[in-house]
Amino acid sequence: MRSTTSEATVSQPGPFLYNGPRDSRLTVVLAHGAGAPMDHPFLGVIAHGLGERGWRVARFEFPYMQNARGTGKRHGPNAAPVLLSHYAAVIDWLAERRGGESKLVIGGKSMGGRIGSMLADARGVGGLVCLGYPFHPPGKPERLRVGHLERLQTPSLFVQGERDTFGTREEIGGYTLSENIAFSWIPDGDHSLKPRKSSGTTNAENLQRAVEAVHGYLEGLVS
Repeated sequence: MRSTTSEATVSQPGPFLYNGPRDSRLTVVLAHGAGAPMDHPFLGVIAHGLGERGWRVARFEFPYMQNARGTGKRHGPNAAPVLLSHYAAVIDWLAERRGGESKLVIGGKSMGGRIGSMLADARGVGGLVCLGYPFHPPGKPERLRVGHLERLQTPSLFVQGERDTFGTREEIGGYTLSENIAFSWIPDGDHSLKPRKSSGTTNAENLQRAVEAVHGYLEGLVS
């Protein structure tokens, strides 16, 4: 397994956590979810797995999570304009160093993936990966977050647990979404792709399914 290294930038938006070879054909940019940092085990497994398969992965944190890391005091996410601006700065910084925006596949876990999805078309990135997209708040299926997904032009992969309370497979089947969005359904997975013990599969197996799904999607982008 390739080791993870931290490469701090001289200014924001870093620091970053990197996995995989520098000469990868694409760089996968992963933002964290609302309540967990970039070194959470979920993103760690995904990043390590993709790095082992030859993809460069860059993880980063939004300002509120950077502040929590520095102060030890946890607060809720920044307002959407701040999150969008910060992710845009990440794209600018990495695109300059990785060969342009078309060489980046952006996205992330839950909220991180949602923010990436709101930037993908405008920034001309090579792809979008959402790991557990929050289609609606749990228990509030009427509060859909799909308007921009109806017209998304960026080739996208959504890796979704079948029983995710932010959008189950049955619910999502009734949405009107862009034909550019492909789904990889993780059996019996919740919002973190974790299955129930009675399902016959394990959390580790489901996370590897997610890694393989993203790997296959990336191979399709460069073929």
